[in-house]
Amino acid sequence: MSGRTKKRIVGKISWGPRKSHLKENGASSNKMHPSVYHALVVIFLEFFAWGLLTAPMIDVLNETFPNHTFLMNGLIQGVKGMLSFLAAPLIGALSDVWGRKPFLLLTVSFTCAPIPLMKLSPMWYFTMISLSGIFAVTFSVVFAYVADITTEEDRSQAYGLVSATFAASLVTSPAIGAYLGHMYSDNFVVWLATAIAVLDILFILVFIPESLPEKVRPSSWGSPISWEKVDPFSSLRKMSHDYLILLLCITVFLSYLPEAGEYSCFFVYLRLIMLFTEEEVAVFIAVVGVLSVIAQTVILALLMKYLGHKKSIVFGLLFETVQLACFGFGSQDWIMWTGGAVAAMSSITYPAISAFVSAHAEADQQGVAQGVVTGIRGLCNGLGPALFGFIFYLFHVDLNETTNVDTSKVKTLNASASHTHKDSIIPGPPFAFGTVLVIIAMLVAINIPDSPHPKKTGVSKAALQLHQSIEQGLRSDKEDVQPLMAVSEEEVL
Repeated sequence: MSGRTKKRIVGKISWGPRKSHLKENGASSNKMHPSVYHALVVIFLEFFAWGLLTAPMIDVLNETFPNHTFLMNGLIQGVKGMLSFLAAPLIGALSDVWGRKPFLLLTVSFTCAPIPLMKLSPMWYFTMISLSGIFAVTFSVVFAYVADITTEEDRSQAYGLVSATFAASLVTSPAIGAYLGHMYSDNFVVWLATAIAVLDILFILVFIPESLPEKVRPSSWGSPISWEKVDPFSSLRKMSHDYLILLLCITVFLSYLPEAGEYSCFFVYLRLIMLFTEEEVAVFIAVVGVLSVIAQTVILALLMKYLGHKKSIVFGLLFETVQLACFGFGSQDWIMWTGGAVAAMSSITYPAISAFVSAHAEADQQGVAQGVVTGIRGLCNGLGPALFGFIFYLFHVDLNETTNVDTSKVKTLNASASHTHKDSIIPGPPFAFGTVLVIIAMLVAINIPDSPHPKKTGVSKAALQLHQSIEQGLRSDKEDVQPLMAVSEEEVL
């Protein structure tokens, strides 16, 4: 590809769709049209605000639930994830009728609503976090927004920009939050995060143009939405129709279940069990974030080019196994840092799986295949945190057993309990359990056919038969396939 062509594509992705693409969808080129940059600003501001609260949130969590910190954290995040999984198809279906902008406003508003409650009322803060899962699907709406304004060949690059922006927002914000908390107070950080969240809401109200053209919407707002279209479990039932997708879904479930659980509690684990300082946790997040951006862009592209999709998936799972083993069995700071560096490499697993699905699914079945895999991932977002919290509780990884003590005594008891857990054979039982799950996922991934697409040369007879069964399964029930494709447009990748 020439340098001139590359420049044209980057410009198209950055600033929005071509005029011809707008006309095809019934949009006027005379209006200010939406661009990927609009989506990037929304994502950056929302997660930058939450990133500022990393250190204060850990302290509030420990002070509110001193006896069972990890169990309650897992339940809170688990309820949020499960509600998000159940609500995402409905919100996506409604956004196909009413447009993306109203639901960007709705999801950002409700996701950020708990922020000011952190210091006002911690119990209401955690309650609102759980309930906000009903609308905590900003990514789904943002991906739909991007899909509206980009062509098919450029969509993966645009999604990459959104993912990189999300990582960038979390690279700097925890360190800034920890620094401002020391310079001023945690209350100052909370109100700063609140102000940024309000700024994000105002940006959506004033500057975000609607991306969904009138031409592609239903004829009226009262158009019925079928239950199949909003049923979150409909995508899971598609697995029985497709052996290849079944293998991929098992791989995603076994690998993303521990990953989702890890995301929900790992920074709490570093702070309260490994006794990292707030500054060390912030630096850890920044380093891992930078390495993850590099891994998901440069390294992933090289692996796809020289190893192919399947080997890239196995490569990512191998690093995830090492990462979880470090966190599960390690008790030294340097092992935690090693695990963090390896975690950045393991972040390529899901993008590699999505690329595999995109490469081998038929053109008119892209949404179906991606939606099935994404449904499994959404389910893990609900089950993973709850599972990790329960395993911590099962192995008695509690920080103290006394509630009638002041804050200084709580911290002293926590430090003593932390040393006890660090000296045990398995300091992090959930991470050790996750290691076993990912090893099984790797064995499943190895059995995935290298080239299931029959159009490619050198495909074995077994692979050809597999592809035929896949195609037959995906096309066997048109009534089921069509609604799922509509849902998956919101949640691809």
